[in-house]
Amino acid sequence: MRNTVAVMNTKGGVGKSTLVLAVAETLSAVFRKNVLIIDSDSQASVSAMLLSASNLHRLQSDGLTIVDLLVASVLNNVAVDWPRFVVGGVSDVDEARTVYLIPSDMQLTLFEREVSKESLHARLRTSIGALLNHVRGVFDVILIDCPPGLSVLTESWLREADFHFSPTKPDYVSTCGLEVFRRFKGLNPEMGFAENLGVIINMKDAQSSVEADYQRWLNENADNKLFAQTVPRTSALQHASHLSPVERSYMAKYPGESSVAIRAVCQELLARLDAANAKEASASAAAASSPPVGSEASS
Repeated sequence: MRNTVAVMNTKGGVGKSTLVLAVAETLSAVFRKNVLIIDSDSQASVSAMLLSASNLHRLQSDGLTIVDLLVASVLNNVAVDWPRFVVGGVSDVDEARTVYLIPSDMQLTLFEREVSKESLHARLRTSIGALLNHVRGVFDVILIDCPPGLSVLTESWLREADFHFSPTKPDYVSTCGLEVFRRFKGLNPEMGFAENLGVIINMKDAQSSVEADYQRWLNENADNKLFAQTVPRTSALQHASHLSPVERSYMAKYPGESSVAIRAVCQELLARLDAANAKEASASAAAASSPPVGSEASS
């Protein structure tokens, strides 16, 4: 089943990592899914949301991050035991016991520099494809937290992942980031690209008429595949990015409208994944039952 999802907007500051966190914890706590987050952002934002500073520093010092995995497989061209890099029990939500993480490190930018310097783009994409092939059969949903901007690493995730979705704020600059991303997707279509699951409006101010206008404008473009549910700007979601030293319930971390919105987003995300996989299965079945081109019925 196709279940690897890159989360991407070329514009930063749209609440992408916090949304990845909330979606992963909700998929685990509410929908009982096994979720893997691959933190591919050198700022390691979602890693810091799921791990204490001391634990994250230990993993980085011990060489157990996505950087170390990729250095081994791409720069050193050696086989990698990928489960060594997966950390379990990372959520501070009592009910979210099935959230797993491959953490990141700021050294990721140096790794990308070496890939470009040595012209190892093809090996990078092969390594990422191999990793995603492994984790597809182990987890229900894999979320790849990509950094803002476009890089050789982000492009590899986007070309090897099954799907992508884009969080955006309902403002001019963030929506311009979507347009840059759309143009980027049009380049080199022969190389393949993740299927678009849609755009999620994040950090929306319910009292802003300007943001409501941007929502309508985004919805008018069918290519956006805009999610019906928006994610409001709430203090609870802002505070969700701070790891609690003690475990708490799901409703304590995501109370009220925050919980309602994130649950609805997750439900819509799962429905879109199911629909896309069902469509592919139907197309494959139809192709398998069709006679080969040029064949003739026997008399």
